[in-house]
Amino acid sequence: MNALNSKLPFYLKYRYKLLLIALFITAYILPLGARPLIIPDETRYAEVPREMIASGDWIAPHLNGMRYFEKPVLGYWVHAISIRLFGENNFAVRLPSPLTVGLSAILIFFLIYRSLHHEEENYDDDYYYNEDEENHQDSIKPNHISFLATFIFLVCFEVFGVGNTAVLDNLLALFLTATIVFFYFASESIPGSRSETIYLIFSGVACGLAFLTKGFLAFTVPILTLGAYLIWERRYRDLLHMSWLPLLTAVVVSLPWSIMIHFREPDFWNFFFWNEHVRRLLGGNAQHKETFFYYFIIAPGVIMPWTFVTPVAFSGIKERFRELGVEGRLIRLALCWLILPFILFSCASGKLLTYILPCFPPFAILMAFGLSQGLEKVRWRKSFDRGALFTAILFGLILLAFVSVQIVNAFGLRPYSQPWKLLLGINALVAAIILFNISAQSRKKISKIILLGLAPWLLFMSVHFILPDLTIEKKAPGPLLEHFQQGLAPKTIIFTEKRLIRAVCWYLKRDDIYIVGRSGELEYGLTYKEDANRRMDLVSAAEFIRKHPGQAVLIARMKKLSEWSKYLPLPVKKVNNGAQGVGIWKF
Repeated sequence: MNALNSKLPFYLKYRYKLLLIALFITAYILPLGARPLIIPDETRYAEVPREMIASGDWIAPHLNGMRYFEKPVLGYWVHAISIRLFGENNFAVRLPSPLTVGLSAILIFFLIYRSLHHEEENYDDDYYYNEDEENHQDSIKPNHISFLATFIFLVCFEVFGVGNTAVLDNLLALFLTATIVFFYFASESIPGSRSETIYLIFSGVACGLAFLTKGFLAFTVPILTLGAYLIWERRYRDLLHMSWLPLLTAVVVSLPWSIMIHFREPDFWNFFFWNEHVRRLLGGNAQHKETFFYYFIIAPGVIMPWTFVTPVAFSGIKERFRELGVEGRLIRLALCWLILPFILFSCASGKLLTYILPCFPPFAILMAFGLSQGLEKVRWRKSFDRGALFTAILFGLILLAFVSVQIVNAFGLRPYSQPWKLLLGINALVAAIILFNISAQSRKKISKIILLGLAPWLLFMSVHFILPDLTIEKKAPGPLLEHFQQGLAPKTIIFTEKRLIRAVCWYLKRDDIYIVGRSGELEYGLTYKEDANRRMDLVSAAEFIRKHPGQAVLIARMKKLSEWSKYLPLPVKKVNNGAQGVGIWKF
């Protein structure tokens, strides 16, 4: 056996780990700088860190030079560090998101690998490979589960989509995952042992960092998940015994900045708690208000390409979640981790697709256990094959619609003016359809899962380059603003609207922009006397522009400029990036 191990080629010995690394690098890292930043979110998480670096103020977040208290500070710190290391560019702004996804994937891998370590020692085919035995023994072995869970997580559509976008939800999901994983490790340790204490401290550190990223949700999700898990396991004494140390650690981690921001800005916690938690999540006028069933409706889309094989996984989970061993405990933990936070997010008034990102690690874990068990039965293998074929048919319909819209140009919605983008999209969809079909035909169980997950790989790598022209026109004003910035005088007075304020600040490297009309998320900053004059109604802005000829520039969406033109003096120069995009008028 040892002789066989030593002779095993490197690519076979580590083939599954190499596949994960290749997938992550090619789909998540390499294309990061290929597309311009998308408004409003990506430019927000570029500009606030830029202003931190420029001002040297790393305590109180500012946007356009005004107080911006919608989030704690850690997410801005992480993006600011990336910008300091790699420069003010698209790659640096987005890099924290895929890195946090990668770290979440590592946590998922080691959660299962460590838990099933003894089983893996008996079946570790990463270190033992026999071609004849592989042909006759097709069961998915315990050591495959850690790979499969990580793989399933990385290729979920939402994980990929959010993981390539500059938002804070990936960072929050990482810390929540770490909180739950380390607490679970502590629960598996000998009570009172050194390892239990260390894991509980790690869990508390992660929870504190989650709090510094997005606030009190950092406590809600772990308490719901872990409390329900301990109750399910009938470990009632541990509800108190194991809780005090991570809670204390979380408080210690979050306290220094919390105290500093309180003394610097006494109203921070009042605004952050009531506006960002109570009003946004529970209030009748909450932002992004949706029905309770919103996440249930979108779930089939965000878990692709696994949507049509979830019944197979469900059948496997039903057979295993009552087990008394470590596999049963992991499945019960993942069920608590998936279901209760999902219901919590569904009960909140305000909903965004990114809010349910913390539910994807347990989803991947359940899918890995469920598929490995479900595929042992012939009838469920046939169900998997049908699911793969249904997915191929769905992608075929998407391909048909994709080509038809380009050819027919219905309602003037032709996606691309450059044929190579269309061809790249077609190739990616065709490759996915082929791999879905091969997955259905494959006889080896683990190969069926891998081929199904790899089907969108080319699409993941291509999507950065094939954004529709209209999307770039309406949501990516960066190239236009960068070109305009080259000839901009430092003392030029800039006016813009709320939707573009973050992009204008980022690309023009300014924090003194005037807002015309409604103030949006900068409304709170404008309540302070020193910044109150930074917002103007259209009539006042037009009068100001008339009194300062040759010194003012207005940047807004073309739709807004058309509405405002009758109130404004005639501009001496007009530029734009398209009829439905952004325009710049110089007066």
